[in-house]
Amino acid sequence: MTLSTPPARQSRDSVVIRFAGDSGDGMQVTGSRFTVETALAGNDLTTFPDFPAEIRAPAGTTYGVSAFQIQFGARDVMTPGDAVDVLVAMNPAALKVELKDLRVGGTIVADAGAFTERNLAKAGFPANPLEDRSLAPYQVLTFDITRLTTDAVKDFGLSTREAHRCRNMWALGLMLWMYGRDRQATIDWLRRKFADHADLARANVAVLNAGHAFGETAEMSEHLVGYTVPSAPVEPGRYRTVSGTEAIAWGLIAGMRAAGLEKMVFAGYPITPASLLLHTLANLKSHGVITFQAEDEIAAIGAAIGAAYAGALGVTSSSGPGIALKTEMLGLAIATELPIVVVDSQRAGPSTGMPTKTEQSDLFQAVHGRNADAPLAVLAAASASDGFAVAIEAVRIATKYMTPVILLSDAYLAHAAEPWRLPDAAALPRFPVRFHTDPDGFHPFLRNPGTLARAWAVPGTPGLEHRIGGLEKDYDTGHISYDPENHARMTRTRVAKIAGIANDIPLQQPALGEDHGAVAVVGWGSTYGAIHRAVDEAREDGLDVSHIHLRYLNPFPRNLGDLLKRFDRVIVPEMNNGQLVQLLRAAYLVPAEGLSKVEGKPFKVAEIVHAIEAKRT
Repeated sequence: MTLSTPPARQSRDSVVIRFAGDSGDGMQVTGSRFTVETALAGNDLTTFPDFPAEIRAPAGTTYGVSAFQIQFGARDVMTPGDAVDVLVAMNPAALKVELKDLRVGGTIVADAGAFTERNLAKAGFPANPLEDRSLAPYQVLTFDITRLTTDAVKDFGLSTREAHRCRNMWALGLMLWMYGRDRQATIDWLRRKFADHADLARANVAVLNAGHAFGETAEMSEHLVGYTVPSAPVEPGRYRTVSGTEAIAWGLIAGMRAAGLEKMVFAGYPITPASLLLHTLANLKSHGVITFQAEDEIAAIGAAIGAAYAGALGVTSSSGPGIALKTEMLGLAIATELPIVVVDSQRAGPSTGMPTKTEQSDLFQAVHGRNADAPLAVLAAASASDGFAVAIEAVRIATKYMTPVILLSDAYLAHAAEPWRLPDAAALPRFPVRFHTDPDGFHPFLRNPGTLARAWAVPGTPGLEHRIGGLEKDYDTGHISYDPENHARMTRTRVAKIAGIANDIPLQQPALGEDHGAVAVVGWGSTYGAIHRAVDEAREDGLDVSHIHLRYLNPFPRNLGDLLKRFDRVIVPEMNNGQLVQLLRAAYLVPAEGLSKVEGKPFKVAEIVHAIEAKRT
């Protein structure tokens, strides 16, 4: 008898995997656990969770497909990946929805046990694609994961429904084996998660181990092989995976500490995808955070304004529809000149739109979306981990200039995760607030001559009792005034205060490439990774192209106009119908060209590379 030698593991520089199934199949958990094990293996990574819009679409339908994509590798990974290398499809609907993104020659791992006539009909398949040769361009690995899972848990007394809910752990175990990941962190997590349900804990661990063992012991073909993805070179330090929401939450706390404030009051109202920030901060009460779930969006921002008036850091959060509801109160914060931070996790619209899909559609709303001349500062995070630094900067600007600040994130950044090197707390910026305490000549709109920020006096300070409100104030006394010349002066002052922030922010520098040339690709927010990778690829092909990415969207950096005019052509990729491109044209009269994507999905690198190459001549 001759024993066959298992095929050697194949080496890969990077891999893109997408886990997809029904919204009840635990795909987000599966992807998250694979992410943790991959981070512990030392790979760089970026993730893209993709949720169905319906709270609970009918099981097995295409409307209910939930997916989690991860790209990991031995190099700097900046996007969740363009083409998918491995698609794990837990049912026919998942295969139907996600197959279009699988590269030719890519691998499908399918649960054959879920491809029943009923499920095939729900997904709109006239025949079983696992059997009709329609998947010939791909490598198809079919396992009856449902049956294999049931076999693995038969000794734990689970119901059929409970057993089927463990299927995702079998798929996870197989993928952990396939890419040489450890599984101990996931085993420990399962034991903690089901600490009060010992049978469920043991069952899930058994299923995870069964999927891993299947990969180890099955008769290996040339298709079912293992892969090795080397660790990525990283700077020494302590790392963890962080989502955009977590980074913003911790950045707000770091900003509060940097300002020397004792409390942060976060008031919010549930809305997808902004609710995660409320959930995250609710667990951080020990750090001086007070969270309040208000009865509506207006009450939420009202509470944040009240907190700021009382001398705390006021923060609120929402998405586009909720920001619209907050607009009148946002105007009040501008009129009273109080420092609050408003986090806008953008989503596809208008109205309810596609609440779980990403878009950059609120830029106009953030910069101009208020009645009268009501300017404020607008910043945007470029990546999940960048949310930490941007949140600190939002607090700095808000407290130094006594203004509301809108921090733009989006649904992609809110959920995306990447490795983050924990910063040295001692090296974080410090910008302590100096509350006004001198009653001599005090009035609430007494201004700092350098910043034009009004005095911030804590109510109850002896001799500094005062009131503020939405009616116009006299410049010299702070009293209510209807004088037309005074209103003009106050309007110009509020505008000048925000414009002056440009003198207190860094000059704009290219993120990649020269500060002049043939083509500049200008982006903001979560397009950073795709643009950066596309420009890098184009430069490797010899194209004269640079990447400019904006953190400060109002006011713009003071050198931005001169920088843009040093390029022959300017391309502006945005996940909207062309908002930044219009602002740049209006501000600097540059012939910027938009590259719009409004599909509820992030840009692919190839889409931007194609746009750059089209400007070759």
